[in-house]
Formats: sequence, C-alpha cells, structure tokens
Amino acid sequence: MTTVPVTTTNAPPAPRRQLRLTPVALIWPAMLYLIVTTQVPFFMTVYYSFFRYNLVDPSSRPFVGLENYRNLLSDPQNLRILINTVVLAGGTLLITLVIGAVLATLLNRDFFGRALLRTLLISSFLVMPVVTAVVWKNMLLSPTSGLLAWLAQSVGGTPVDWLGQYPMLSVILMIAWEWTPFAALILLTGLQSLPEDQMEAARLDGASPMQEFRHIVLPHWTQAIQVVVLMETIALLQVYGEIYGSTSGGPGIATTNLPYFIYQKAFAEYNIGLASAAGVLTVIFTNVLAVYLLRLIGRTATRNREG
Repeated sequence: MTTVPVTTTNAPPAPRRQLRLTPVALIWPAMLYLIVTTQVPFFMTVYYSFFRYNLVDPSSRPFVGLENYRNLLSDPQNLRILINTVVLAGGTLLITLVIGAVLATLLNRDFFGRALLRTLLISSFLVMPVVTAVVWKNMLLSPTSGLLAWLAQSVGGTPVDWLGQYPMLSVILMIAWEWTPFAALILLTGLQSLPEDQMEAARLDGASPMQEFRHIVLPHWTQAIQVVVLMETIALLQVYGEIYGSTSGGPGIATTNLPYFIYQKAFAEYNIGLASAAGVLTVIFTNVLAVYLLRLIGRTATRNREG
C-alpha cells in the first residue's frame, strides 16, 4: 500500500477590502442634514395639509383631502393676500436692483473713503428685521415723534401717518432699506470682474455711456442679477418680522402677505391644517416665480447681446 505525500502551500491571506470614500461621499453629511432639516418638515407639512387639524381639539383630526386647498383658493380675501405678496416682493426687488446698481457703479470708482463707505453700506443689511420695523415705525414714520414728521413740521407742513395711509409703500421702503446693500455688493462684484479693455474699446469706437451700459455692462451683469433675483425673491416671499413689528398685517389686510397669513392661521387660530396647505402653496408659488424671473432675465440678456 502506497501513500501519496501531501504537500502544503503557504497561500497568502486574502486582501482585505478597504473602504474608499469618493469625493461625492464627502457631501453626504451635508445632504443628510439638509434632508432632515428641510425635506422632512416639508413632507410633514404636506401630510398635515390633508387633515382638518386644529390645536383647540387636537384629538380630532379627520382626513379631508384637498378641502384645505379649496378653501384657500376659493376665498376672495386670499387673492388679495396673494397680490400683496407679489406687490411686496416685486416692488422691493425692483427698488433694490435700481438703487443697488447705482451704488455699485459709484463704489466701482476710486475715491477717498471708499472702503469705509462700503463698510457703512453693509450695516443696514445686518440689522434684525424686527429691529428694523421698530426703528422705522417709531423713529422715522411715526406721525408724532418720527423724523419725517419733524421735517414736515419744520417746513410748515402736516405730518403724514405713513403706516396708516400708505402701509404697503412704507413696508416696501423699509425692506428695501435692508436688502439694497446685498444687491449693491453682488452687482459690485460682477462689475469689478468686467475687463477694462472692453470698456476702453467701446469708448474708442465712440459708444455713449448708455450704449456702454446696455451692450457691455448689462450683459456682463446677467449672472449677478440672477443671483440677486433668486436670493431676494426667496427671502422677500418669506418676509414676516417687518410686517409683524410695524403694521401687524393692517390696516385690515393691506400688508398681510402669505407668511403672515400662515402665522395668523397657525398661531392665532390654531388651524394647523389650513396653515399647512398655505405653506405648501407658498413653496410652490416661490419656486414658480423664481424660475419665471430667472428665465425672463436670461431672455432679456440674450436680446441685449444680439442687439
């Protein structure tokens, strides 16, 4: 009987798999944070919008489907609130763009104290919204103790109750005072990236200042204007503190916008279902309006380049 010798080989151990993180994986924590803090509350809001849920009787929460949305869209008063929201955001955006463009053009020039002026320009943007409302309401627009009332009396005029007679205009000016520095700084950044040789070539060709602005500066400003429009549209459609601290949505509903309407339904009437439906419609309206404005700016810039 013969035996077959057994040979053993020392095989190397199998290599362990190492976990390799791709560059895309580095943004996972930020994405998870955004999903938890933004998308989860939004979908909870969508969920509550399908129920008749009032905190006065939290145990009763019947499913009503789209009834809350129908109530919002069928109430004529809510159409006025929607118009107020558009007027407030559109008026403020227009003022900040025009004044911001003027300030950016001036700050782009060399003069003594330019750095100090830029610093002072930012100061109003750093003031809290409620503080802005209190300062404008009591120190500027008050018909008894405001600065404008004192100036009117100094020249023999009659003080004007701005918040009572012109509430929407007063709120628009108040918010524009806050957001003009933001528009000016973004437009100034875009203006400083404009090559100087293009401006010199246009002047040598006999272009007027208006032609320089229309055919060179304005097309170059397209991306900066888009940033201003996008950021301000999102922020202005969420204005709440200035209205709460100055007019409380009045007189009547003259200055009530969608965020203040949501606050009234949720925290004054405790109608969580209706407030949630209004919040969902506000998010949809904000996205639609922002996309429309960006496309409008893009088409305008294209026509200016071709013209």
